[in-house]
Amino acid sequence: MEARRNPYSPGAGRPPLALVGRDLELSDWAVALDRVMAGLSVQPVALYGLRGVGKTVLQTAMAKAAESHGWVVAQVEAGAGKTLRVALGEALYGPLSDLARPSSGRRILRALKTALSFKASYDSTGTWSFGVDLADSPGGGADSGVLETDLDKLVKDLSDGAGEEGVGVAVLVDEAQDLTMDELVALCAIAHRASQQGWPFLLCLAGLPSLPKDVAEAKSYAERLFAFYPITALPSDIAGEVLTVPAERAGVSWEAAGVALLVDEARGYPYFLQQYGQDTWNSALGADVITVHDARVGAALGRNALDNGFFRARWDRATRSEQAYLRGMAVDGDAVSSSGEVARRLGRKPTSLGPTRAALISKGLLYAPEHGRIAFTVPGMADFITRQPDPDAS
Repeated sequence: MEARRNPYSPGAGRPPLALVGRDLELSDWAVALDRVMAGLSVQPVALYGLRGVGKTVLQTAMAKAAESHGWVVAQVEAGAGKTLRVALGEALYGPLSDLARPSSGRRILRALKTALSFKASYDSTGTWSFGVDLADSPGGGADSGVLETDLDKLVKDLSDGAGEEGVGVAVLVDEAQDLTMDELVALCAIAHRASQQGWPFLLCLAGLPSLPKDVAEAKSYAERLFAFYPITALPSDIAGEVLTVPAERAGVSWEAAGVALLVDEARGYPYFLQQYGQDTWNSALGADVITVHDARVGAALGRNALDNGFFRARWDRATRSEQAYLRGMAVDGDAVSSSGEVARRLGRKPTSLGPTRAALISKGLLYAPEHGRIAFTVPGMADFITRQPDPDAS
């Protein structure tokens, strides 16, 4: 097959040609957008799951759905070298600029002035300008330096301004497990107030499987505030569409046995399916049919690509002592491990391994689903580790 026509796109957050298996989440989000516009209350959304299941892709589709309704949309990534304050402020500038015009209503002008004050709260040298005269407009006050206070003021005024235009405000935060506790507390509090006050505002968080626990620790009412969606591997009867639908659009078909082979190899994880699909396509010998033989070749190439990229990048971030800890976990496969049992395997006391465990969580290799338990953030990591030579083995 011609590589230039390859319809598969492995990569962090890269949108696939066919987003399958997420109809419930997208349908519920569409309903939420409509309810907000009808003045009805909605719950903020929390998506959680392992890496590679498509959370970022799904969240991006949600952002585009809100944008298609004309909403003011800010999509940001937590822990990407910026505080939430900075990331959110910068993400809002573009959509707010689109609303700014001399004929804007009073609420829009107030929202713009408040956004300028929020900008000043983290960058006093900033030169934002919306091209309209805001000297006599009300607003501002989102520069107290207290995050919850400033975000509350910003979201309230933006929601009022957007409402004047007949739209709403959507804030989507990816990698939400990397939010500081103050940032998470502020977002929960504002989402709660927005639902109480009927602001046209929607919040969507996406993060690792620990996100529900993180949210509950931020606010005691959070488990009742959010609508939680576990984003998991696709069931086998649906996962095959990740491969077949894009190919059909290019006039190419798959042998059923080839699809089944790759779905099994990928265990239904969308990122892996994209990798196997890409490598199978590029190595396929026919012009319009991908055979089971092609799939076997693609599986081998894809596995090698994942080992040398997706898995290797994470493994190499760990120190020797951290890699030893990961080896102790790999005995359990992809299942959740007991911190105490891992320590026993390594001949150490659990307390002595606390800093190692914390470092691996900080590096994004592990997450803690509950006290005393630990798990890999990516599927298949245990299998990869068992294939790596152990320099300490006798």
